Amino acid sequence: MSTIIDLADRDDALARTVEALEGGSVAVLPVGGVYAVVADAFRAAATQRIFAARRRSRVTPLPVLIRSERQVSGLAGEVPEYADRLIAAYWPGDLTLVVRASEGMTWDLGNSLGTVQLRQPADDFVLQVIAKVGPLACTAANRLDQPRPVTVEEAKQQLGVLVPVYVDGGEVDGGVSTIVDATGPSVVVHREGRIPLEHIHLVASGELGWGERPPAQPASPVPDPAPDPDPETDDA
Repeated sequence: MSTIIDLADRDDALARTVEALEGGSVAVLPVGGVYAVVADAFRAAATQRIFAARRRSRVTPLPVLIRSERQVSGLAGEVPEYADRLIAAYWPGDLTLVVRASEGMTWDLGNSLGTVQLRQPADDFVLQVIAKVGPLACTAANRLDQPRPVTVEEAKQQLGVLVPVYVDGGEVDGGVSTIVDATGPSVVVHREGRIPLEHIHLVASGELGWGERPPAQPASPVPDPAPDPDPETDDA
């Protein structure tokens, strides 16, 4: 049986979410502009539940949400300077970094090929959950060829009883993070999301001061959510 919990009752939502995750299950939360399904990143049985709930193959690895940039050193290998610049400018926020994973990590995130996608979200509730549980495996709560959900009802309609806890934070805007590959000598943008591609290159190149970012562009209307044509960038 699945339960929808209103985020307005934060204490109850936090307690029920943490209980589910520490019990080795999964939960759906609003993360950034979409509803995402999350699990304790270090519980292999739990991350496998994400793949099962979404009916997806393991080809696309699961990103990992962290609470602080200080956690990067424990999860990733050497991080290039341009990635440090991006972290300083855009974390917490809408930047997902693909980096080399530390050796010997006891997680099962799919076919990650020795890499890990890291993101420090800006959502206070999600950060509270991470503080209680630890790093979270996370991806959009949609099934193959279905749109990323922007309401908890859409998420529940897609994943159903395979997820025991749904946290309702109201309708979100459908925006996604920008995915940057930082495993090579220069920055490569895998997916342009809320952070424009040209801004990524300006920050990574060092043309701006440390921690600075270009001025935000005027907001554009968010199109109706659509299926992601590229499964390799199917995250929140």
